[in-house]
Formats: sequence, structure tokens, C-alpha cells
Amino acid sequence: MFEFIRTHQRLMMILLLLVIFPPFVFFGIQNYLGNVGNDSSVIAKIGGESITQPEWDQAQRQQMERFRRMMGSQFDPKLFDTPAAKQEILDNLIAQHVLAIEARKERLSVSDRMLQQTIASFPGLQTADGRFDYARYKALLAAQNMTPTAYENSLRQEMAMQQINAAIQATAFAPKSLAVRLSELNEQQREVEQLLFKPVDYLPQVKVTDDMVKAYYDGTHRFDVPAKVTAQYVVLTPDALASQVNVTDADIKSYYDQNINHFRTEEQRRASHILIAVKKNATAAEQAAAEAKAEKVLAEVRAHPDDFAKLAKKYSDDTGTASNGGDLGFFSHGMMVKPFEDAVFKLKVGEISGLVRSEFGYHIIKLTAVKPAASKPLSAVKDQIADEIRKQMLKQKYSEAADIFSDTVYEQSGSLQPVADKLKLKIQTVANLTNEPDRSLAANVPYNNAKFLHDLFSNDALRNKRNTDAVQVAPNMLIAGHVVAYQPATKRPFAEVKNEARRLLMEKEAIALAKKAGEAKLAALMKKDDPAGFSPPQIISRAKSQDVDPAVFLTAMKADASKLPAFAGADLGDRGYSVLRIVKVEQPTTVDQAKRDAERQQITDALGQQEAQAYIDYLKKKIGVKILHPLNPKPASID
Repeated sequence: MFEFIRTHQRLMMILLLLVIFPPFVFFGIQNYLGNVGNDSSVIAKIGGESITQPEWDQAQRQQMERFRRMMGSQFDPKLFDTPAAKQEILDNLIAQHVLAIEARKERLSVSDRMLQQTIASFPGLQTADGRFDYARYKALLAAQNMTPTAYENSLRQEMAMQQINAAIQATAFAPKSLAVRLSELNEQQREVEQLLFKPVDYLPQVKVTDDMVKAYYDGTHRFDVPAKVTAQYVVLTPDALASQVNVTDADIKSYYDQNINHFRTEEQRRASHILIAVKKNATAAEQAAAEAKAEKVLAEVRAHPDDFAKLAKKYSDDTGTASNGGDLGFFSHGMMVKPFEDAVFKLKVGEISGLVRSEFGYHIIKLTAVKPAASKPLSAVKDQIADEIRKQMLKQKYSEAADIFSDTVYEQSGSLQPVADKLKLKIQTVANLTNEPDRSLAANVPYNNAKFLHDLFSNDALRNKRNTDAVQVAPNMLIAGHVVAYQPATKRPFAEVKNEARRLLMEKEAIALAKKAGEAKLAALMKKDDPAGFSPPQIISRAKSQDVDPAVFLTAMKADASKLPAFAGADLGDRGYSVLRIVKVEQPTTVDQAKRDAERQQITDALGQQEAQAYIDYLKKKIGVKILHPLNPKPASID
């Protein structure tokens, strides 16, 4: 990967949600366009639209959930608890608002056909035989409390927005000369010899006195023992409240009755068709010819209705279904263009329609099967409903408990007992906590959170003996603590660490001597080349750097090699100093054209994303964006 491309990584992350619209939409973006509710906590104004705190909270929850699914056990919620991460979510929301406003202004639209094809292409929405699984599609939407109509309207808006983004990115162009030059730099190979000055070789030359060792001890923090506390803590999670939630049969029956449509399968119809296509820009004569042909085919179909499949293979212009006898499989309302759908849902099984005109041409339709609408009985979905009610009740319970938790640990700050009693939580104790997270502990250990540890070491917690504030350490997880013992920072006695201090000082002095000798050798080589002592040549390139010390690689590739041999020095820290002798610079004898084409496309993509970001910045200025107050998000939770 080019360094050029690396420099655009942050830009690529900012545009991620703009580039991959459909998966983002699938989890609730419909609320992102326009105002969300009537919440007064408006964060930003974009033209006549607002971004509210609840909208931002929802965006953070959804982004965290997406990353949780992608990263699994490696997911760290602290990645989202930074000013940069929070601002990036707001920037994404602003970008989507300005694109939506521009799409509406330009009256960009998406045809029913394009919308259907997009939905049908989503992974996981196909049956084993490759057909669109409408039942699963509807179930997925129901799980997000969405109807097909609401989702499809939202997706249509998003696809219109994407038209703007794609059009802007398509204007980017990477000059061939630039792409070739960057490829050549990426492929360039350098033969490098090394002369390594190791600190261990200079240890015999190091002489240190007791006074030097004591001065080193006094001036270093290597022997500091950090302050430690023993603390009590309570943790609030939905699991801690699970025993307080009870779902009754009456609750289940009520939910079933109120959401009966979620458990209902709409009527589905299976049909075959013969399409006589008509181009969008067809002349009147071409349309008349197509209609005449369709009438002729219809007459043949009516004469031989049992040969419909054979006639579809012979006459139909729908190449996707003609080979299968025109079979379209089962579909429900909303999955076909309206004239076609209207005709199908008027037919009886086995009946053949007259000519049906749509935007694609003339259809001859035969209805082959009907699946009537049906509802799942309560007994079949009882457990599913109970789980959903429990989830909703627990969500509400946690939301209410979180407020009580935060208020109680603050208002009755002398002890954690009041909050433990109110919410039936267990008070736990942990010793030897410092003000920095312990890297040996798992990231999901509640008390190993940087913000919580910082609060434990605050004046309020240490001197005033007050509870910490409630700290969100993960989605749906709050913690509060109370210091019960404090051990101030100290330093290990000099007598105890004298020998270790002497060893460390000698190593430090040896590193300095190695570096000094290396720099002296480098200066001498600049005046007169001397290959003696150097290692055998090693080939280094940007494409092959895995086995090369990073400091050596960067130094070798940055060195001016216009005159050979060229020399450079790499400071390796506690590993010493390396003098590099570059003896040859060359390009590979063969060119991988496919790789170069891919690299040029990478450059074009990066430039396209720059153009897209620049256009969004332009729209923000044109439409007007005003940040009303700094981000102060409430603790996020994942549904």
C-alpha cells in the first residue's frame, strides 16, 4: 500500500458511512433525515434541519454495534470515548444531512426497478434456489421496528444521496505519469549494507562511580512506586437487573394482539411472464411494432395456454427469466412495478392476462400459484415475544436505573450502600489500583477503565472521601467507586536498587558510546568510502519491508541516493546505531501491469474521496451549518 494512500486513511474512515449506505440504512438510518422528535437538545443546525442529542446518541450506538459485530472480542468501546471519535460521528451526520438536502433540491429519484434490484442484492435475502426471500426481508425489518414501506422510502432517499456522492467521486482522475511515478517509487529496490554499533560492545569502556549511580537514581522515575488505592465499587448492567423483570402471559398476549402484523405473512403470488421489451426512447413506430408483436404472441399463448413456458423461452425479452419459462417465483405486494402487480393480483390461478404495459414494455402474465396470507399462532411465537418483551422491559428498567444510579452516588456520596440498597447491587472491593489501567487485565474488567481510575484519584474521592461519579465503562455498563484506603506514591530505597541502578546507568552510557562511534564512522565515510566491516548487501523496497528493522527501512528509503555509494545513519535506541551504505538503486526487471493498474485505481479512489469531501465542505458552507453547543453525549447503550 502506498504511503500516499496511507495519508488518506482518516478521510476514508470519515466517508465510510457515505460510501456504504445500504448496510447502514438497514439498521435505522430513516431517523437521520430531517428532525428527530421534538427534543430541545439541538447540537447542530443544517439549513432548516436539526441534529439533536438523541439523534447523535443513536448514531453512536449504531456505529458501536457495527464495529462490535466486525471486531468481535477485539472490540474496545473506549475507541469511541474520545473527542475525535465523537466529532467524527457528528461530521458524518452533518454530511448526510447536507447530501439529503442537495438530493431533494436536485430532485434526484430512484426507479422502482432499481430499488427492487438493490434490495434483492443484499446478502442473506436469498433462498437456497437463489430467489428473493421476502419473508426473511420482512422479518429483519420487523426486528428493527420498521415496515417495508418505511424502509424502502428511506433507502430510496439514501440511494438518491449516493448518486451525488458517486457522481462527484467519478470526476477524479489520476494522471498516468503520477501513477507510474508512485508505482516506481513503491517498487524501487535498494541494496543496503549495514555496519552495526552494538551497546554491549562498549560496556567494557563504561566507568561509573557511586556518585554517578546516586545521581541517576535521583533523576529517574524508574524506581518510583505509584500511588495505590483500595476501593469499593458497584456496577450497574442489565444483567444485574434481570431478576427484577417479570413477563406474564397477559403481557405476551397483549403484545401479540398489538403486533399481529409482525407475525402475519402477506399473500404471495407466483407468476410467469413473457416480456416484449420497449426501449425508453422508442419512437411511436417502434412502440406500435412492439405492441403488434405482443398481440401476436398473446394470440398464440391463448391458443396454446399449456405451452406458456415454451413460448416464453421463444419470445420473451426478459433474459433473466426466459430460459426458465418466464417464471418469476413468489412475490408480495410492493415487489413488482405497479401495472404488473395490479394485473397479477386480479388473476386467478391458471388465468392469463391481456397485454400489460409497464416501463419495460408489454407483459403477458400467467398466474401459477397463490400462497394465502396467514398468521403464526400465539403458541408458535410465545417464546420469541417473551424475549422481546423482556428485552424492552430490561432496556426501560436499565434506563430508569441508570438515572437513579447516577443521582444516588452523587447525592449520597459518603457511601455506596444507598445505591446498592436501592438497586439491589453487590458492593465489591479491589486493592492495589493505580491511576493507570493495568495492561495485564482484560479490557472489559469494569474497574480497569482510565476514566474511572482518574476519578478514584481525584481530590473529591481521596481527600473528601466521596463517591466517584457514575462512569460508563462499556455500553450498558456504569460503575461508581469509593476509596477505602490510600497508599501515597513512594520510591524504592536506594540501597535496595543500587545494583540495578548501576546496571541501567552502564547500559545507558554504552548506548551513548555506540551512537557516538556510529556517528563518527558516518562522518568519516562521507569524506572517504570504506566498505570494510559492512554486512553483505540486503535488498530493501517498499514492497518488501517485513523483515527489515523499521528504523533501518525508513532511513534507507529516505536517504539521498543520487550519488552512490550513499550513506545514512539509523538510531536504533537501546539496540545501538546502524550505519547504512547504499550501493545500488534499481527497478524490477519486469513490470506487473495488473498491480500497477490496481495502484492507479487506488490513487483515483483516494482522489475521488478527496473530491467528495471537498464537495461536502462546499455544501456545508452553501447550506449553512451551525454547531450550537459542544458535544456532551449521554452514556450510549446498544439496543
